[in-house]
Amino acid sequence: MPATSASPSAAVPPSSHRVRRSRRRKVTALAGAFALATAGLGVWAGNGFGAEAAAAAVPTPDHVVVVVFENHAYGQVMGSSSAPYLNSLASGGAGLTASYAETHPSQPNYYALFSGDTQGVTDDSCVDPGFSDAPNLASELTAAGKSWASYNESLPSEGSTTCKSGKYAQKHNPWFGFSNVSTDSAHTFDAFPTDFSKLPTVSFVVPNLCSDMHDCSVSTGDTWVKDHLKSYADWAKTHNSLLLVTFDEDNRLSGNRIPTVLYGQPVQAGSTSDTTYNHYDVLRTLEDMYGTSHAGRAADAKDISGIWAG
Repeated sequence: MPATSASPSAAVPPSSHRVRRSRRRKVTALAGAFALATAGLGVWAGNGFGAEAAAAAVPTPDHVVVVVFENHAYGQVMGSSSAPYLNSLASGGAGLTASYAETHPSQPNYYALFSGDTQGVTDDSCVDPGFSDAPNLASELTAAGKSWASYNESLPSEGSTTCKSGKYAQKHNPWFGFSNVSTDSAHTFDAFPTDFSKLPTVSFVVPNLCSDMHDCSVSTGDTWVKDHLKSYADWAKTHNSLLLVTFDEDNRLSGNRIPTVLYGQPVQAGSTSDTTYNHYDVLRTLEDMYGTSHAGRAADAKDISGIWAG
């Protein structure tokens, strides 16, 4: 500011003082209104998606079981007479009509769903166990004091990191790729508890290459989930728990649009959502249910909304 020998009151006419005070009051009022508006929207520094409001909008189930099937497009399952049970879950729970996988082939999608990134995996080749120490759903849940496990059909033994054994394939089990996920958390499917209250906070169920519809029919997979998880689904409906069924990828003929169904007490029965979601959005939703940090691209993803019970 240039130096002056005159006092401020002598240099500025009284009328100008009034104009400046009036302008300051208007700016202050507008700033206050903006602050209130953005607070109401849940906008906070460093996140344009309103993460606090979004996290508050999802439920906190006592248990979540995620089941991943293989290589089928939305139209091959939803509305198909070959999948009566999965369609009954959608009608009694919620179906996402615009759910998409990330890429092809299978394995990178599992890494995307589990860790928010494909971790450089581009094919279905077996990986070196513990090749990555990147954050992932299991490590985040553990850090938040929550529990995690996987239940893997035809896994030859508890914690086995073998590449392939009979109808079992490591490519569908991304947790083995992370050094920060204990192999002790990888169980055979026979270890899936019959007392569902003993389930971890979040668990993944991975059927084998026939049960997951990869080598066998849609009908085979639909019957498998009914035979093995209907009792959990029925229990979840009255015990604040959630069953989430999704697919790794489509059949390469439908733009990678896949079925995703949610069922349980936190879900508004009969609801649907035509919002576009992907594996990163599913991961983000699971993370926000338990207030964890966000792995990889889940940090920029959105929560599943519009299907939750009030």
